[in-house]
Amino acid sequence: MEFNHIHFYVQDAKRTRDWFIQNLGFQGIGSRNLGHTQTEIVCQGSVYFLLSSPLTIESPVTEFLQFHPSGVADVAFEVKDLELRLEHLIKQGVRLIYPLKSHDYLGGQLKWLTIEGWQGLRHTLIEQIGTILGKPIPGFPDIIPRYSPDILNIDHVVLNVESGDLKTAISWYQNNLGFQPKQSFDIQTERSGLQSQVMVHSQGQVQLPINEPASKNSQIQEFLDINRGSGIQHIALKTLDLVQQVNHVKLRGLSFLTVPDEYYLELQKRWNHQPLLVNWEALKVNQILADWEPSNPEAMLLQIFTQPIFEQPTFFFEFIERKICTIQGQIRQAQGFGEGNFRALFEAIEREQIKRANQTYSNRE
Repeated sequence: MEFNHIHFYVQDAKRTRDWFIQNLGFQGIGSRNLGHTQTEIVCQGSVYFLLSSPLTIESPVTEFLQFHPSGVADVAFEVKDLELRLEHLIKQGVRLIYPLKSHDYLGGQLKWLTIEGWQGLRHTLIEQIGTILGKPIPGFPDIIPRYSPDILNIDHVVLNVESGDLKTAISWYQNNLGFQPKQSFDIQTERSGLQSQVMVHSQGQVQLPINEPASKNSQIQEFLDINRGSGIQHIALKTLDLVQQVNHVKLRGLSFLTVPDEYYLELQKRWNHQPLLVNWEALKVNQILADWEPSNPEAMLLQIFTQPIFEQPTFFFEFIERKICTIQGQIRQAQGFGEGNFRALFEAIEREQIKRANQTYSNRE
């Protein structure tokens, strides 16, 4: 299983397309008007986003936006043996939103269907048979250009669920889509907390961390309140050179969460006089977080988080770099999700949460 594309439902597809082009350096590569829905496609590297907005009240996007702010409606996966998966899903009682369809291309065939995932989140399951020169996307009969996966790809997608739903959500993805639990985290600060379970798929690179709030004033609970239910909190985009990527998008005007200077002082203490393998000043200037395993510091994980990108403070992006090194003749890549950074990230988002609360209070006076 691999990520195929992510489908956003937004207020204005063309305006959102322009935002991705201007702020993230994506390319606009296709569009489709169904009469009731306008859809734009943007991509960079192997990351493909569909952006849909309603043209009439008959659009499925209209119903989504009546209940939720702009955000992710569908996380699409590439799979094998789609018909067998369909039989299993039907036996499990999973709701089928769009039935199995297919489209023939020169050299191959594309099959797909869409199911209801956790509490309304959709998953389109796609199987490509044969060799198709390009990237076929369901609903778009024309072949979409396929770009280099080395520029950018999806590292993981994070789902927030209601308090008390974490175990049930884990079971849903385990029983229906074959995910398996990996790491789990319990993060507490002086103000709030969260519980998180990382789900991974044994057949591919898909990683799906699932969060639930551990307190009423948690940032996860704020997301759930504003989103009016469960949903995708953020998507992590993996790059080969995070410092260069951050410099690139900052020049385009993209804003990130701020990190206090104390974080970098503690980070250097934690490094504890090991060989200098990273430019600490570059990390500090660019507000990049760093984490590593004590036994394998060369395989460092770097990450940074944007401010929310839509009109409501719900969805944001993470940029991540998993450094690669050679240890005893074996190639190693940074694993995990920046466990050492979780508290710093949580506190950074809390500061933004407090700013929003104070701004709301000031506006009422």
